[in-house]
Amino acid sequence: MRASQLFARTLREAPAEAEVASHKLLLRAAHIRKLMAGVYTWLPLGFRTLSKIEAIIREEMNASGAQEIRMPIVVPAEPWKATGRWQTYGEEMFKLKDRHDRELGLGPTQEEVVTPLVAGEFASYRDLPVNLYQIEWKYRDELRPRFGLLRGREFLMKDAYSFDRDVEGLRLSYRAMYEAYERIFDRCGLKYRIVEADPGSIGGDVNHEYMALADVGEDLFVHCENGDYAADVEAAEARAPEHSGVSELEPLTEVSTPDRPGIDAVADLLRLPASRMLKCMLFDAGGRTVATLVPGDREVNEKKVARAMWPAPVRLFEDHEFAERGFVKGYVGPQSMPDDVLVIADRSVGSRGNWVTGANRPDHHVTGANVERDFRVDRWEDVSRVREGDPCPRCGGTLHIGRSIVVGHIYQLGTRYSKPLKATFVDEDGTEQPYQMGCYGIGLSRIVAACAEQFHDEAGLLWPRALAPYEVVVIATNMDQPAVVEAAETLYSQLQGAGLDVVFDDRDVTAGVKFADADLIGYPLHAVVGRRGLESGSADLKLRATGERRQASLSTAAGDIVALLATAP
Repeated sequence: MRASQLFARTLREAPAEAEVASHKLLLRAAHIRKLMAGVYTWLPLGFRTLSKIEAIIREEMNASGAQEIRMPIVVPAEPWKATGRWQTYGEEMFKLKDRHDRELGLGPTQEEVVTPLVAGEFASYRDLPVNLYQIEWKYRDELRPRFGLLRGREFLMKDAYSFDRDVEGLRLSYRAMYEAYERIFDRCGLKYRIVEADPGSIGGDVNHEYMALADVGEDLFVHCENGDYAADVEAAEARAPEHSGVSELEPLTEVSTPDRPGIDAVADLLRLPASRMLKCMLFDAGGRTVATLVPGDREVNEKKVARAMWPAPVRLFEDHEFAERGFVKGYVGPQSMPDDVLVIADRSVGSRGNWVTGANRPDHHVTGANVERDFRVDRWEDVSRVREGDPCPRCGGTLHIGRSIVVGHIYQLGTRYSKPLKATFVDEDGTEQPYQMGCYGIGLSRIVAACAEQFHDEAGLLWPRALAPYEVVVIATNMDQPAVVEAAETLYSQLQGAGLDVVFDDRDVTAGVKFADADLIGYPLHAVVGRRGLESGSADLKLRATGERRQASLSTAAGDIVALLATAP
C-alpha cells in the first residue's frame, strides 16, 4: 500500500471529548472516526488491526473444534421473555417493533438464538458435544458511552456456545475454551489476568474474566499478594472475620439523632467507629422489598445482591418508595421488619453484636441491636464489597485492587437457557434431558482499545507485530530525487515479495511529517531511505517498540528487516 493512496488522515491534536490514551491515539492515528456517541467507523488502518485479531481468534477457535456460523442481529422478543432477560436487560437492550407491531431487539448476545437452533438440529446424545461460534456486531444501549471503544453501543464480539450431555462434558468444553482464550490473548500480546467473575445478566455459576491490565480500566479486580486468588471486584470475597462474640448483650435503647440520617454523622454524634453501625439498605427485587445488612464501614455490593435474588430484577429504593412502603429514609433498621420483607445479612454481621442502627422513626437510632433477640435474618450471604487490604479468602494474605479492561468472559451456564427454552435431547436411556451449556465471549474492538492503552508512548502507538495494520513502513525522505525514490521502491517490492505487510510512504511531504506519522500510527519497523543513505548504499532501520536503530546495506536490507522484525514484540 502506498501512503499517498491510503485513506488515512492523521490528526495533530485529539478531539476535546477524547479522555483516555486509546481514544485519543486511535482517532489521531486515523484508525477510527466517530459517527455518534458510542458508534465508530473503522478506517482502513483500524480495520486491518481488527481483522488481524479476528484471524487469530478464528484460527484458535477452529483449532479447538468450534464451528463458525452467523446468526441474525435482529432477534424476536419471545425467547428473551422466556428466559427472563427481556426484563432484566431493561433499557440496555435496543428494542423496536416491526410494522406488524411485533417486539424485536438488537442482539447484545445470542443464547436465545443458538439454543433453539441446536435443539432443532441435534436431538440425540450421539450428536453431542458441539460448539458453535460467530464473529458479529453486538449492540447495547449504554447509558453513558465513553472512552471511545472501551464503552460503546456497537462493538465486534466473538461469541461461542457449547452444548454437552452432562456436567462433565461441560467442564471439558469449558476447559478447552479457557485454554484457547489464553492462546488468543498471548498471541495478541496483551498483559492480562484471569479472574473469577460475576456472571451478570447472562447467569451461570462458574465463570472467568480475562482482564487486560490498564490504569484507566473501569473494571476493578482483586488479587492476593500471594498470587493464589484473583476475582472481579463484583464477585470477590474476603475472608470472613472471626466471631468476636459479645460478652454481654446491651439493652435495645433508642437514642435521639436529629438531622443525622447518615452513618458518619451518627458515628460522630455517638463517638463510635463506623464499624459499630449496622447499615440497612433497601432494594426492590421484582416488587418485593429486600433489606440488606452490612457493617457501617462496608459498602453493599449491588451485583451480589442481584445475584442472590436472581432472576428477579434488583434495584435500590427510590426516594419516594421509602414512605410508600412504610420506611423512614436515613433511619431504617432491621427491627420489626414485616414478614413480607426479605432480610439478607452479610456474613460479617454475625461476627459482632450490640449494633447501632436506625430506629425506624425520624431522627432516632437504637443502640444494642442484636441478631435473633432484636431482629431476624432470613438469609446469610456475602453481599459486601471487598476493599483494599482485606484478608484473602484462601490464605489470609492481603488483597489488593487493580484496574483493567475486560476483553473476554467465559461461563458455565448449565441449564440456565435450555430449561426455560425447552431445549432437550434424547439421552442413551431414552429420557429427554436439557443441554448442559457454556458460553464464551471476546470483545474484538475492546482488544484494539486495550492494546492501545498498554502499548503507546508520547509519540503514538506501539502495536505488537501481530496486530499492527502494517508491519513495516518504507520512508523515502527525498521524493524529489529519482534515485532515492527508485531505491525505496525496490526495497518496498522486496519486502512485499518476502510476504510482509508493508506501506510505502511516498507522500510529497517533509521527512519530519513522515517520521511523526510513522511513530503515531505505530508501525513496528521503520525503514528510511534518503539521499545520504543512498550515497553510502544503506538504509536506516528503527524498531518502534524499543527505539533500537541500525543501518543495513541496501543490497541486504530486506533480509535484515525480516530478521529484525523477528525480534519485535
